[in-house]
Amino acid sequence: MAESLIWVDADACPKVVREILCRAAERTRVQVTFVANQTIALPRVPGLKMLTVPAGFDVADHAIAARAGEGDLVITSDIPLAAEVIAKGAQALSPRGEKFSPDTIRSQLMMRDFMDTMRSSLLISGGPPPLGLSERNAFAGHLDRWLAHRALA
Repeated sequence: MAESLIWVDADACPKVVREILCRAAERTRVQVTFVANQTIALPRVPGLKMLTVPAGFDVADHAIAARAGEGDLVITSDIPLAAEVIAKGAQALSPRGEKFSPDTIRSQLMMRDFMDTMRSSLLISGGPPPLGLSERNAFAGHLDRWLAHRALA
């Protein structure tokens, strides 16, 4: 198996999560690739890469899904992307620290579709609350566990 990589759906990735990932790349030398439709300034750290894709609906998601493989970690809030990479043997983690799993992804997809229906019928509006300390800590904790597991492999 090839060395595990981290792929980041960077178009909507919070800055604080980006900073956590950059520090992890510097500390562990893991390759972290940020994928977005516009260039994101990254520190000069070995292993940090930027993949700029054309603008368009789900272009970054498709680029990540095409490249992510078994053992990789994908950082995304996009549940369909998480489902696709999990099916390929990768792991998926939201910037809010929610670990997607093969056991729960189907119900998460159904809930996402339900919430989309509710938003389109104007019964629910708005998005998620701002990223809080508990979400940042959950994200960092899951990332540290993935990195530790990778180091042991």
